[in-house]
Amino acid sequence: MADTITSYQDLGYDKIFVSLDGSDEQDKVLDRAIVMAANDHAELYIGHVIDSTALEAAGTFPVNIVPSLEKDFRASIEAKVRHAEQSPDIPKVEVIVRAGRIRETLKDEMLDVIEPDLVICGARGLSSIKYAILGSISTFLTRNTSCDTLVIK
Repeated sequence: MADTITSYQDLGYDKIFVSLDGSDEQDKVLDRAIVMAANDHAELYIGHVIDSTALEAAGTFPVNIVPSLEKDFRASIEAKVRHAEQSPDIPKVEVIVRAGRIRETLKDEMLDVIEPDLVICGARGLSSIKYAILGSISTFLTRNTSCDTLVIK
């Protein structure tokens, strides 16, 4: 059996993707991802999708606001990214920001390209009405990735 686990090191991850949503919980999620990447000497990919769904529903997508939203997101995680980049135990740190529909953009432009062996995300806790309309990104990630998924509460 070629996939036999013989040691703790065999359980480690090589590429960790963390999906951040801009919520108040994202710092906790990113902190956990940084520690896990350092512990496993794994590459760390930080992904964020600027949701175009609400803008599309309004009948327009003002592309001129995307750079500002991206800049704000990058600024919100700048110190933590710098900390991860300075860690000798994390060989690569990459921040990826795209605009689009969250599910499709995460899957097609991030996960399918990076092919991580661990995805980390937060359990955002939408209201029951929003959940019924939007669904759950953490549920989507759990069901639509071929790797382990860790949902941080």
